[in-house]
Amino acid sequence: MGFEPPRRLTTALREKYGDAAAADWLGRLPGLAERVPEEAGLTVERMVAPGGRGSLVLLVRDAEGEPAALKIAPPFARPALERDALAHWNGWGAVRLRAEAPEGSLVLERLHPEVSLRSLPEAKALLEAAGTVRKLWVEPPAGHGFGTVADRTAEQASAVERHLSDPVAGGLAAAALAAREELLAGTAEELLLHGDFRQGKVLGGDRAPWLAVGPDPVVGERAYDLARLVRERVEDLVASSAGAPAARRRVNKLADSLDVDRERLRGWTLFRTVESGTRALAGGRRQEAEWLLEFAGWL
Repeated sequence: MGFEPPRRLTTALREKYGDAAAADWLGRLPGLAERVPEEAGLTVERMVAPGGRGSLVLLVRDAEGEPAALKIAPPFARPALERDALAHWNGWGAVRLRAEAPEGSLVLERLHPEVSLRSLPEAKALLEAAGTVRKLWVEPPAGHGFGTVADRTAEQASAVERHLSDPVAGGLAAAALAAREELLAGTAEELLLHGDFRQGKVLGGDRAPWLAVGPDPVVGERAYDLARLVRERVEDLVASSAGAPAARRRVNKLADSLDVDRERLRGWTLFRTVESGTRALAGGRRQEAEWLLEFAGWL
């Protein structure tokens, strides 16, 4: 099976994991895309493009001709944790795990990859997103291997600290770090979270209208999981003359609809947005950084 990996995948892997790690796995990917389906007894129909940012997804059929999706992810993306989370949810609010394939690949129920919540008007998309994510917030399984929000954000906080003297991002970096410290001092919830929840991670399905995909599971409080959703379509908000009040209304509306404390959601949104913004700065993605940091300043 000859193909070029989707550009979105190659770009995202390099940005997140570095050129060396990404290049090594991407060099192996053509062989994996041919060998893994064959060993799993699957027939490939086509590759999903532009696809995701952390894995290659192939639409396949199993030996009985039933449609499925095969997800091939690099080991440094921790596909085993995604497998464990999907197995625990067992289709409740999320794509159903059908089997594990060679190389840690996952065979999933087939959804409609071209139809995500981003295809809906903003108000409807946020409503459906809230209804989906609340299903995922369950007690983690006994003896689980998922990390905590505190652990995950510790390394991120160290990266944000490097921007404290930055003339553009320094003030926001300090505020974000202070918010994180305060939030971790007061948290009590220990629920299984999606970890990377946003509109593009919710796809249309047949078994249910909308199902979450692509978790980066972590254990912690619900406000952390909502924070990425708050800044959805940030470029549209920044372009709007009413972007700042709209952003604050979104925080309040999402918090109230899901019984989450407004200030905790605002704090985690600030930290996660500044972390993404400073990472974009470090990676030379100035337009993205400007959008994110402007949004963070509104909070």
